[in-house]
Amino acid sequence: SQSVRTRRQLESDAAMCMFALTEELHHFDRLDVWELVDRPLCINIINLKWLWKNKRDEENIVIRNKSRLVAKGYAQKEGVDFEESFAPVARLEAVRLFIAYAAHKSFTIYQIDIKTAFLYGPLKEEVYVNQLDGFVDPYHPDKVYRLKKALYGVK
Repeated sequence: SQSVRTRRQLESDAAMCMFALTEELHHFDRLDVWELVDRPLCINIINLKWLWKNKRDEENIVIRNKSRLVAKGYAQKEGVDFEESFAPVARLEAVRLFIAYAAHKSFTIYQIDIKTAFLYGPLKEEVYVNQLDGFVDPYHPDKVYRLKKALYGVK
């Protein structure tokens, strides 16, 4: 699939685009990723942005717009906003060893993909993000979200 990064590229099918946005935000609500709080003083508030991707069929026709809400984590400062950065990723050698052992023992291996895996990780640090343009709570426009769970792009 081909990466899409601008709204202009998605305007061809606004309904599909809006569905992708609301689906991603629904996952945030369902997994209790954040809560709306008063803006804290002297704390770095991180901005958010949308990443877009079109899913295409065999004939290269767009069948689905996918969106992911990410934090602009590059604005965070080590030692101020976070202590250390860690992403639990298996090394290729470890995966190969696991598969070889499973094959040797005739084990069945299942592969799964968890669409929102990143949103399951709790945060140790206090991280705050701004409300999204177009999705600002009309009753609390000056509030920000305190993240309860990890978000793509947060260090």
